[in-house]
Amino acid sequence: MNRLVYLLPLLLVLGLGVLFVVQMEKPSEAGRLPSPLIGKMAPMLELKGLEPSPGFGPKDLADGQVKIINFWASWCTPCRAEHSLFARLKGRVALWSVNYKDKSENALGFLDELGDPFEKIGVDFDGRAAIEWGVYGVPETYVVDGAGKIVWKHVGPLTPEAIRDDILPAVERARVNPR
Repeated sequence: MNRLVYLLPLLLVLGLGVLFVVQMEKPSEAGRLPSPLIGKMAPMLELKGLEPSPGFGPKDLADGQVKIINFWASWCTPCRAEHSLFARLKGRVALWSVNYKDKSENALGFLDELGDPFEKIGVDFDGRAAIEWGVYGVPETYVVDGAGKIVWKHVGPLTPEAIRDDILPAVERARVNPR
């Protein structure tokens, strides 16, 4: 009985260690933070364009076209890492973006260096648009249906797997089930 008292804490620690290892090996849930805006209309904001790109507003969001909208900044290292993936999506879906709390010259330099896959780029100098959209931090990517409703949100940098498994299926569902 005395030995059992000493073994019990050891068994508990070992059990917790096994549970920790099992949880660490589960697929990542990165990019799947909940958003209260999913299924709701995108915020009704007019965003000035990052010259020479046009900005966009509520009427543009409800143009009947499914679109991917990415919040990014030139100072954001993960934004730089994911940027090449947008070039691969160009032509498959409308790509729009919001440049977040950035200087215009820095944002334009970023796009000059890495390429500009975006059809429209809104500017969010003060971060107000990001608050309205529920952005946790850049980069974040949204799928918006043709009626202007947010149907998917990905938090953090996109990966080829996230595009294949989450973003493109959300785009296809929005195309098949227009609201």
